[in-house]
Amino acid sequence: MGFSSLRVINDDIVAPDAGFSTHAHNSMEIISYVLEGALEHRDALGNSSIIRPGKVQRLSAGIGITHSEYNHAKEEEVHFLQIWFLPAIQAVQPSYEQKAFSDDEKHGKFRLVASQTGCEGSVSLHQDVDMSAALIDGHEVATYITSKHKALWVHIASGVVTMNGHAIKGGDGAAI
Repeated sequence: MGFSSLRVINDDIVAPDAGFSTHAHNSMEIISYVLEGALEHRDALGNSSIIRPGKVQRLSAGIGITHSEYNHAKEEEVHFLQIWFLPAIQAVQPSYEQKAFSDDEKHGKFRLVASQTGCEGSVSLHQDVDMSAALIDGHEVATYITSKHKALWVHIASGVVTMNGHAIKGGDGAAI
């Protein structure tokens, strides 16, 4: 918790027919990224959607918003990451955005899924963040190049990855 503008990464598993009832947030940029299952999102702006693997949802809480998340499946759990960033500007109106990214766009390479400007078809954030996702099998090497003045957080959703000679497994992260 608390690395540069990254506030926290919640790695949540939601049981069947369960979820998070309506609750409030403010002054936060929230990305939801479903790994397995389907999660329903509803908010006070009138948005209602189902987030499945491959979709990225951004909720800018701004001056304040209420929302809920629910797993309607009768037997299947939902596994998702909820990633919170501190906003660069305060007192913005709450907003919502969701986009889908195919496995082909992420297979063996990093795909920009969230950024401050929404470039390359990513969702936009009120923060100088470039968030990418990749699907890497055991035989691939993916390289990510960033400015030497940028903080970099790598989160492993599942499997095992070797970074600079260190094994990092699902649920772990590395700060660079």
